Amino acid sequence: MDGFIGEYYHTIDTKGRVIIPQKYREELGDTFILSKGLDGCLWIHPMEEWREFTANLRELSTIDKGSRQFKRFFMSGATECEFDKQGRILVPASLRKYADLQKDVVLTGMDTRIELWSAEKWDVESDMDDEDMEAVAAHMASLGVKI
Repeated sequence: MDGFIGEYYHTIDTKGRVIIPQKYREELGDTFILSKGLDGCLWIHPMEEWREFTANLRELSTIDKGSRQFKRFFMSGATECEFDKQGRILVPASLRKYADLQKDVVLTGMDTRIELWSAEKWDVESDMDDEDMEAVAAHMASLGVKI
């Protein structure tokens, strides 16, 4: 897998189905996982990436309340998906509610997974000016990320 990149604008129909771009479908394979993500979006995980993610979750302490909450957040709403004949997936009502998906949506490639956003939330999330991005870049540099 080369990694998921780009952003694609689509609509979600009244039954909760959304088309996944062909390039993403090729990399996702036949079955994959849809789950809650951070920042109010949904994450679409190829099975291999989901297995790695859940292996990390298994390492969390069951004694620590924060660890339990973190694991519960991701696991409780996760669902296995596959494409219909039109290349769509069905987003369960609980996940549509969590991400406030009503009509216009944006799919964004995030290397190892895809994010599914309401278009309105994506507009806010992606609206960064040069000054904002410079602050983020400085923070990334402090974490050792080289640009």
